[in-house]
Amino acid sequence: MSNQSTLSVDVRSETGTGQCRRLRNKAFVPGIFYNAQGANVLFSAERTPLQKLYNKVGLSQVFQLEITQDGEARQHPAIIRDIQYHPVKGSITHVDFFGVDLTKKINVYIPVEVTGKPKGVVLGGMLEIFRDELEVVGLPMSIPEKIVIDVTALEINHNVHVQDLKLPDNVEFVFEDNFAVVGVVSPSAGDSETEESEAEKSE
Repeated sequence: MSNQSTLSVDVRSETGTGQCRRLRNKAFVPGIFYNAQGANVLFSAERTPLQKLYNKVGLSQVFQLEITQDGEARQHPAIIRDIQYHPVKGSITHVDFFGVDLTKKINVYIPVEVTGKPKGVVLGGMLEIFRDELEVVGLPMSIPEKIVIDVTALEINHNVHVQDLKLPDNVEFVFEDNFAVVGVVSPSAGDSETEESEAEKSE
């Protein structure tokens, strides 16, 4: 775990809108940590280190949360469960952390990243990304940062389905139907979708 990111936070006892506003004015973010046993801890974190952590681990990667209370610091493996932003300023306003048991599976969503230029696009088709994130279940330390899909071989009207994708051991996709994740559609199909969208807007 030596390569894991660490975020240090302080326990806060005061609650309410006024207290949270004062924290934000000082470049701190109020948050809640739900530990693996179901209890919760209110804390405040410095905004800049928190943003850097989120940029690195997203909503799926485990990090070490160091909580200081009464002068004593303890570390807990955790993931970011939810993060909220100010609608105008774009700064983080609140964050939820979830404590994980590294021996038990968790459900998270991981982003999809597409690489390569499909053969079908070279011939005039259009690349469509139907899902930009996928739900997986697995042991916390085995969950990948992202799902990378090489679409170079895709031809027009060909798709990559969720069952075509590979995951590390101890991790599985969560799905009922073998849905398409990415595909190359013909230009005529793309035009039809655009016309339908414009028609719906005009209704």
